[in-house]
Formats: sequence, structure tokens, C-alpha cells
Amino acid sequence: MPYLLISPAVLAMLAFLVYPMVSVFYYSLQHHFVSKPWENGFAGLDNFERMLFHDPLFWQSLGFTAKWVVVEVLLQLVLGLILALIINETFIGRALSRAMVVSPWAVSGVLTTGIWVLLYNPTTGMSRYLADMGLIPYGAAPLANPDTVFAAAVVAELWRGVPFFAILLLADLQTIPRDLYEAASVDGASRIRRFYHVTLPHLKDAIILATLLRAVWEFNNVDLLYTLTGGGPAHQTTTLPLYVAATAAQSHNFGYGSALTMAGFVILTFFSVLYLRLSKFGARS
Repeated sequence: MPYLLISPAVLAMLAFLVYPMVSVFYYSLQHHFVSKPWENGFAGLDNFERMLFHDPLFWQSLGFTAKWVVVEVLLQLVLGLILALIINETFIGRALSRAMVVSPWAVSGVLTTGIWVLLYNPTTGMSRYLADMGLIPYGAAPLANPDTVFAAAVVAELWRGVPFFAILLLADLQTIPRDLYEAASVDGASRIRRFYHVTLPHLKDAIILATLLRAVWEFNNVDLLYTLTGGGPAHQTTTLPLYVAATAAQSHNFGYGSALTMAGFVILTFFSVLYLRLSKFGARS
């Protein structure tokens, strides 16, 4: 009876998790090019050899992905923690402030892109007003300039990602016993010392979990970057998932696209396990 009851969940996992993974691994060992069916067949490790030794765009996209994940997660963590500490305090309009913090998280990636494309518009967006103030030249397009496109994309993603950290950390902040702060105050601890010795230790597991989840999501970020920059200009904002989408969905090279996907899966798995081990997630201090 227990196995019968859990069988629907097991079947769902096999259908939507295990089968796609096995399928991608299978195709990564194949030449499967829709527009060149006469070349299809078993490839062995040819796709991986091409990826590692003959494809500079793979390394470029992987390098940008690492840069994107590190910058986004660190900035979202710092800004989200500051925001959580602010809305955890008691002040007039706190409920409204919390609702406003949540609102960007409820917006889809494509709609977020639409908002920021309008804001970055060189004619009607922020660029026009900054140019009127003499800060930038007229006609400046942050998303088309290689020197500014990364910063512009980072800001757009921060607007959507910071609320995730703020909400999660706020929930954990509200579980900290007030007695700890009162005891620290009686002992003469300043606000900064209370933050480092009371707040941060309590938030440790929440921070580890939030940064890990957000790192995985940012690594797999497709919707915002695809609709905001399309991976350009000159592939400067092409992440590994965007490269996979371009290879498999647009060029119809499913064999090589599957090999790229397997590379991303191995990298994410390795660093996730390493991060959890080094951070001692769940360990009692």
C-alpha cells in the first residue's frame, strides 16, 4: 500500500525529471542535426571534444555566466539583506512597504524586460533625462553599448531578484527571539555587534540556501537576458543557457546543444555540492 500511494509521485518524477536527463545524455553522444540528417549517428565524445577544444564561444559564454552569477547573487544578497532589515523594523506604513517589496518578484521576466527596455530607451527613457542633465550624450543606448550593456542588464535583474532575498531573510529575521537582542544590549553590545553576533549567525542557513537557489536560477537565466539583449552585442551577454538555446532551438543542432546542456548540469551539480560542503549547511555551531 505505501508503494502504491507514492507511485503517482514516482511516475511524475520519472516522466518529468529522469527521462529528460537520460534523453539529453543520449543525444549528447549523437550527431543530431535537423538540417543535416545524413550526418546523424553515434558521435561518442566528439561533441564534448568540440566543446572543450574547438569552440571559443563555449568558454566565452561560460565565463560570462560565472561573472553574471557572482555579481548578481552578491549584489542581491547585500541589497536584499539591507531591505529585509529595514522592513523588519516597526514604522508607519510597514505593511505597505512589505507589499511593495514583494511586487517586483511577482512580475514575469518578459514583462520585467518590457519595463526596462522602455526605461533604457534613448529617446523616451532614463537616457533622455540623464542627457538633459548633461550626464550622458543624447542618443546613448545602454543595451547597445558594449561598455554599458552588462551594468544595464545587472540593474534590471536586481530589480527582480532583490525581493527574493528580502522576503526569505525577512521571514527568518522574524524568528529570532527578541530576548537575544535584549541580553546583548544589557551586556553593552552596539547595534553593529548585535548584527554580527546575533543576527548573522541566525541567518546563516537562510543565506546559504537563498544564495544557492538564486545562483542556480541566475545560471539558468534565459528569459530576461534573451528578451533584453538577445545575448548581444557581439555575444557579450550570452550565458551558457542562451548558447544552448541558440544551438538547439534556433540552429537545430540537438546533439551539440545536448552536450552543452550536460556541461551546465555537471558544473551546477559540482559547485552546488561543493558550496553546501564548504558552507556546512545545516551544521550546528
